[in-house]
Amino acid sequence: MDLRLPIGYVFTIYGLMLAGYGLFTEGDAMYSKSLGMNINSVWGVVMLVFGLIMLYFAKKTGKNDA
Repeated sequence: MDLRLPIGYVFTIYGLMLAGYGLFTEGDAMYSKSLGMNINSVWGVVMLVFGLIMLYFAKKTGKNDA
């Protein structure tokens, strides 16, 4: 089993959860302490993109092996 597959799933799921939390708490008072930046949305999207890249490469190399 390619290790990129479970890592991709984990980062994709956590990225979706974190980005969703950041979107639902937009404008909350806790973001005034972080220079007004919604860090949950930013890192959620970063994790989501990383997870999708890992899944892409796991699926791409998996087809060539067969």
